[in-house]
Amino acid sequence: MCGILGYSGERQAAEILLDGLAKLEYRGYDSAGIAVVNGDKITVEKNKGRIQTLRERIKKNQTPLTGTFGIGHTRWATHGEPSDTNAHPLWSDDLLVVAVHNGIVENYKELKQELTSYGYSFYSQTDTEAAVKLIDYYYRQENDPLRAITKAIKKIEGSYCFVLLFKNNPGEVWGVRKDNPLIAGQGKGESFLASDVSAILQDTRQVYYLDNMEIVKLNKGDVRFYDSEGHAVYKKISLVTWDSQAAEKGGFEHFMMKEIHEQARAVKDTLRSVLNTDAEKFDLNDLGLNDENLKSVSRIYIVACGSAYHAGVVAQYVIEDLAKIPVRVELASEFRYRKMPLEKNSLAIIISQSGETADTLAAMRLAKNNGIKTLAIVNVVGSTIAREADNVFYTMAGPEIAVATTKAYSGQLIACYILALEFARARNEIDRNYYSELVRDIQRLPEKIDEILDEKERIKEIAGSFIDSEGAFYLGRNIDYAVAMEGSLKMKEISYVHSEAIAAGEMKHGPISLIERGMLIVGILTQKSLYAKTASNMIEAKSRGGFIFNVMTRGCEFLKDEADFIFYIPDTDEHFAASLAVIPLQLLGYYVAVARKLDVDKPRNLAKSVTVE
Repeated sequence: MCGILGYSGERQAAEILLDGLAKLEYRGYDSAGIAVVNGDKITVEKNKGRIQTLRERIKKNQTPLTGTFGIGHTRWATHGEPSDTNAHPLWSDDLLVVAVHNGIVENYKELKQELTSYGYSFYSQTDTEAAVKLIDYYYRQENDPLRAITKAIKKIEGSYCFVLLFKNNPGEVWGVRKDNPLIAGQGKGESFLASDVSAILQDTRQVYYLDNMEIVKLNKGDVRFYDSEGHAVYKKISLVTWDSQAAEKGGFEHFMMKEIHEQARAVKDTLRSVLNTDAEKFDLNDLGLNDENLKSVSRIYIVACGSAYHAGVVAQYVIEDLAKIPVRVELASEFRYRKMPLEKNSLAIIISQSGETADTLAAMRLAKNNGIKTLAIVNVVGSTIAREADNVFYTMAGPEIAVATTKAYSGQLIACYILALEFARARNEIDRNYYSELVRDIQRLPEKIDEILDEKERIKEIAGSFIDSEGAFYLGRNIDYAVAMEGSLKMKEISYVHSEAIAAGEMKHGPISLIERGMLIVGILTQKSLYAKTASNMIEAKSRGGFIFNVMTRGCEFLKDEADFIFYIPDTDEHFAASLAVIPLQLLGYYVAVARKLDVDKPRNLAKSVTVE
């Protein structure tokens, strides 16, 4: 949830840390801070608020913040309200140990109690301070950072990534991770630690991905790794190939709008990653899914959180209809606590943009422990879920910076469609002609997404009407209900309008009592056999004063006279309609947020990668 950075080299660390943290601010933005070492002195600057506030604070200092190694942090608060005191870095007495932290120390109260008996006192409300002072306790005994860290992590419970400075070990920056991402970067005469590769890409493309419970030490250009017992570990270096400009706004006002426009490319690149050169069929052999594997699966569990869960709901409808395999979609935060029996010939499809989502990672490990094969659909190469899953289907969305996902969600949908098609083909549930027709249809989606974006001004014009909205309903049936879930989430995430997705047939079972005059009622109608039924639900909402906003497939004649606003999407095979219907709903949420003068890319209380439970 938080952004973390470390640097050791020859250059002045402060500006490198501030520039890198600015690229990580989407991970947390309620407070920020850096610590820089100069000789035997560690200087900490931190405050409540954004990176820019921290920059201005440092500029006002009469004494320059000098030093060639240090650590930085941008926070998403878990323990302790956002404040100057609770901001990271945090330190032990006389700044012997200084640290930044992502994650949650679950047993911090017990650690505080123990450390208090040793004479330690505490100044913050954070769980992090207990861990820092535990490491300090062992460091004072051992005078060795590695031994102090290995002893401390045996007692710290929870998930974490720590990056640390030790006053008596100049030039060194240490890191350790458990269930939270940490990468090391190597440049010429300098080295880096970061929670996300985008923070260091301007300086190096050579990175190492740390595995769980691994420890890393930087010393200028030297990077060394150890296991949880302190034994040296050899790691292979990886080369990051995507362009650093992919993490810039590229002329758009917000990252979210840029990423909405990048969806056609994300879809196209994800398709190309598994499409045979003759463009007539998909090939999943590199994913570990040959026809024999596809035929042997008796049940599919799809496990995810948030928007990834919504993509999974779409997948459930598509896979069951095309491949005739029973599918169960589960919220990862619930699946991991279920006691249900898991069928041995099943496949667990794990969906996560970041590949670091804490609940999703835990759910995947549960499936693996029960002997279930796992296939991860992730967007981040080298992420924890990608490394631990049996097989991986990478979505090719590129870096997604806005907290509210758009292009990564679209990539997940495409991956799910492809899996559905290949299951259906391998199991002879669809004939060759229909399969070829669907392959052609799915390849046309990028141009149809761009066609929708050409009409975005229509959404912008109507969005201002809902600037004072207090609530909205999103209605749909079947795949359209899954799209409604994602559209509703976009509205509440960034515009702070309370919105709710309702399976249209459930309106009369309670929700209809909440409709008041002018309330936004968004209907999604892309499934021809369900047009009439959903239309009748929309008319019921209209008769109670709702403002009817419909997203419908071109050619649908229902509600032409009754709706207040209709946005038509291009025709496509109904199995793939979610990829088109979601675009106007993303735009609606975006433009309402802009009209309300809200921070679209950094909505309150939210962070991009949810690495805590």
